[in-house]
Amino acid sequence: MKNILITGGAGFIGSRMALALVAKGYKVTVLDNLSKQIHGEFPEEMSPLYNSIKDKVIFVKGSVTDRVSWEKVLLDQDVIMHLAAETGTGQSMYCIEKYTEVNIQGTALMLDILANTNNSVKKVLVASSRSIYGEGKYIHPELGDVYPKHRDDKDMLKGDFKVKYKGSDNLELVATDEESKIHPSSVYGITKQNQEQMIMAVCPTLGIKPVAFRYQNVYGPGQSLSNPYTGILSIFSTQIRNGNGIQVFEDGTESRDFVYIDDVVNATILGLVKEEANGEVFNVGSGVATDVFTVAKTLVESYGINVPISINGKFRLGDIRHNFADMSKINELLGFKPSVSFTEGISRFSKWVLEQEVSEDKLDDSLEEMKSKGLLK
Repeated sequence: MKNILITGGAGFIGSRMALALVAKGYKVTVLDNLSKQIHGEFPEEMSPLYNSIKDKVIFVKGSVTDRVSWEKVLLDQDVIMHLAAETGTGQSMYCIEKYTEVNIQGTALMLDILANTNNSVKKVLVASSRSIYGEGKYIHPELGDVYPKHRDDKDMLKGDFKVKYKGSDNLELVATDEESKIHPSSVYGITKQNQEQMIMAVCPTLGIKPVAFRYQNVYGPGQSLSNPYTGILSIFSTQIRNGNGIQVFEDGTESRDFVYIDDVVNATILGLVKEEANGEVFNVGSGVATDVFTVAKTLVESYGINVPISINGKFRLGDIRHNFADMSKINELLGFKPSVSFTEGISRFSKWVLEQEVSEDKLDDSLEEMKSKGLLK
């Protein structure tokens, strides 16, 4: 399987994946629309991600929502890595049509074409997301494993950000495994769940092997520093380099699982080459929960720029409290273990950031937009 199509292959994860595959001798085709939110106003001239791959792959500018674009890129492909998606939980709650069109309809169109045309595709790998889980997995002192629903905004307005279940907040956070309950709390999460389920259900009927990867919070060199809707590492970095104080939401102890880009690429390539991956879904993370205040503090120290960090008690409706990945399955079946610690990853990331031009801090504009939609409290 030497011919690989990567949708969204000029994006943060996709471009890194494309370069890794080319280095291994694969022939890579990329389908990407070069979104201005990710690549800037003049992507074909100014986007570092696009320019890193343009001479190394067969590049087709187009959309996964366009049948003609698909027909241009599918000829003779052995594998599809379906990474193209609109990303960002907050923005998805008011750009609903856009997210469903790209993420759900784009995937449906791909599968429709595969089901109704002659093609050589043998495997489809899809970038799913930890967002499909919603809140993570907890242990209740009396009930055992539980999966709490969204937190009540009435509690959060009072500064009570704890996760509760059946009247108790005495819950122990544990790693979320692949058998955990799926109950997304955002439109983005719903669309990723739909993507994953369609691919896992349809591909076997076509004789195509599906594999899904539920990525946690991916970070590293190459991620957009100007997009204020995704990635707190890039958002905080841009604030710090502009000399602006960091405003940490909730009480600062909310946590995420941050996984370095090279680990994500390596895990996905294992899913490509190993037969044991076929028909399976895998978490891809570090397996470690890191709280947001620690993230902010670590970045300030890494850049050596002394800006204030304040905890403001604000919150976004639909945001989860905690989620980190149980990595047992991908380790057992594919032999994958993350190799880059958070400390090492932040060191590499911050070194790269300091080599980039300082981006305009657009966070306040994005927050005002969310506030006007009733999503920021």
